[in-house]
Amino acid sequence: MHSRRYGPDVLAAGQPRRREPRRVPAQRGLVVEDATGQFCGAVVGCEKDAVTLEDRHGRRRVFPLSPAAFLLEGEAVMLVRPADRGRAPARTASGSIAAPASRAKEARESRIYVEGRHDAELVEKIWGDDLRDVGVVVEYHGGVDDQPPNVADLRPRPVRRLGVLVDHLVAGSKESRIAASVPSPDVLIAGHPYVDVWAAVKPAALGIGAWPAIPPGTPWKEGVLRALGWPPDTRAAWQRILRSVTTFADLEPAFLGRVEELIDFVTTPGSQ
Repeated sequence: MHSRRYGPDVLAAGQPRRREPRRVPAQRGLVVEDATGQFCGAVVGCEKDAVTLEDRHGRRRVFPLSPAAFLLEGEAVMLVRPADRGRAPARTASGSIAAPASRAKEARESRIYVEGRHDAELVEKIWGDDLRDVGVVVEYHGGVDDQPPNVADLRPRPVRRLGVLVDHLVAGSKESRIAASVPSPDVLIAGHPYVDVWAAVKPAALGIGAWPAIPPGTPWKEGVLRALGWPPDTRAAWQRILRSVTTFADLEPAFLGRVEELIDFVTTPGSQ
């Protein structure tokens, strides 16, 4: 702790300072890899808080401009927005370049299922414009236990792909066992690690330090409301949470990545 009255912490003297990552302008065409090693692509767009990369297959991902979030020839770097050269294109809430206004598109046969109404509303708020542009419908289809019969009813095939977003998809969970029971090349079940989609919203977006830890056996939402001192009304709480989300930057990367993965899966060339 630093105090103007007492000066710097003497115990910190001599300790090496962490080196700040090199700042690199995110110029169009610059090829980088995300720090996790899961995506490599060229810069195709950059906004104040985000950069869009496109890989060699034409797939795009949007990443926040965070310190040491990228690797450039093996070096951890921080991408920064280049100097302005004219007006930037409009962006959707997901960070994608907004498509020109056009007539409504016919819906694809491919679908994305989500297991909760809150999941559906959050996906609509951030990706709604993008999904309408590519003609993908998101449907609420109950809990993960309902997914095997839902998949059977849809009869997926290459021109009718199905993506399913699942809460709490972690190794050894009930959700992971159910997902493994649906082996089809035309079905992708992807999930985030959170017990509830509420926790996919960054605490900072709500002005709280962290989501409370709720003891096992306690209903999670109700426990959160008590811990935060909010009124015991889950519907009102969700509306408060949803209002706090305005762009993809308000969501956790583990949730963002799964939704983007599902959108890519159901819009791959050859699907309808």
